[in-house]
Order: sequence, then C-alpha cells, then structure tokens
Amino acid sequence: MNQNRVNELFGAGEALRAKGIPLYVQVKKAILASISAGRVLGGDTLPPERDLAKYLDVSRVTVRRAIDELVKEDVLTQRQGAGTFVSERVEQPLNHLRSFTEVMEARGKAITSKWLDRSLGMPHEDECKALKLSAEQEVVRFYRLRYADGKPMALELATIPSNYILNPFAMEGSLYDLLEQQGCRPVRAFQRLRAISIDEQRAQLLDIPELSAVLYIERTAVTQDGTPIEFTRSWFPGDSYDFVAEIHNTI
Repeated sequence: MNQNRVNELFGAGEALRAKGIPLYVQVKKAILASISAGRVLGGDTLPPERDLAKYLDVSRVTVRRAIDELVKEDVLTQRQGAGTFVSERVEQPLNHLRSFTEVMEARGKAITSKWLDRSLGMPHEDECKALKLSAEQEVVRFYRLRYADGKPMALELATIPSNYILNPFAMEGSLYDLLEQQGCRPVRAFQRLRAISIDEQRAQLLDIPELSAVLYIERTAVTQDGTPIEFTRSWFPGDSYDFVAEIHNTI
C-alpha cells in the first residue's frame, strides 16, 4: 500500500509518540479519528498489519493490540482470510414496525435470503404462549439467513398461525408484504431484546466466531384487532446494528 495513503488515513508515524500514552492506544485513536472524519468508511478494508506497522513505525504487536481492542468494541470486524474491515452498522429504529426487507431497501441494500427451513407443523410451547394458540393448532415456520449486499446480516425464525398462511412455500420475499396482500399485516408489536453469546451452528451461518456477542430479539406482532399473528426470533451480529428508539417524557 502507498505510504502517503497510509499516512493520510492514520497519521504519520512520528505523530504517534505522545508521552505517557501507550503506543497501541495512540494507534487505536488514530484509526478512530480516521473513521470519525470519514476517511475510512463502513465496509472499507484496513491496510495489512505489516503495512501499518511499517509506515507508523511501530511493532506489529502494537498494531495488533490496537486492532484487537477495536474488534472487541465492534468498531472493526475480522473475516478469516479476508482481512480487517470497518464495521458497517445499520441503524434500525425500534419504534417503527418494519420488516428486514423494508429497513435494508431504505438504505439501498440488495436483499437476498438463504432458506434454512419452511415447514408446517404443530406449535412449540413458546409459540403457543406468544400466539395464544392451542397445542392442536398448526403453524407455519420460516427460518432463513438474511443478507444485505452479500453480507450475512440476520437469522430469522418466524412463526405464523396456519389460518393466515397455510402453504409455507407461498412466501418468497417479505413476510409483511405477503401478510399485507392478505389484509392482515401486523400494526404493532412487542419486542424483547437481550445480548447473548452465539452458538457454533448459528455463528457459522452468520460468518462470525463462535460465542460472539449477538443481539437476540423476540417479537410478537398483532393485527388491528389485537390478534397475535407473528412470533419471530432473530439473531443480529453485534457489529452490524445500532437499535435506536425515541423516548418521550410522560411526566
């Protein structure tokens, strides 16, 4: 990589000699400053560690420690065999009921999916509770890996009572589009969020390390008359999303 380009992005090596501040912290601050200034954008690849070490006149151990810290903070992400990237985060509002397709298309992303399961069956206990079903009422399940611009962005497992969708193969794109076509699109939802460590199988699907922190969301959505129609469980990589909500003072 061209030396001038590295210096432009991360500052000249002689600038990384502030007294009393560890070198790795200075490298870390230089990378953060470049991201904040827009010189390095979400999805951009960082220069190789050896190039950064050479042009910033620090050891590779110093550069690696700075990068490891930023990976832990979800500022950077590493993909085996591909390098280190600036995390490309999606801001997703929590106070609007929108589908994954709608959120990503609003950001100009190309949406694709990999089907993991489409089936008709009897409800599990948690599905009965969320959807207020009897144990004998059938449900359809849609389990898929969602991509945006070719990057794995979410795992979704949606359960719908079969009286709304009987054929699990009737859906190809947006679940909400299909429900809207049938006049039963949900109008509000209750969502429960928590951070969890991802298991090996789901980590492989999302192309992240096992036990990585992910955001797990359970959503129960209802129709205009308050009837539960959707129970969806989603796993989102921690380095890809910022979930935001507008809060009002009710006093």
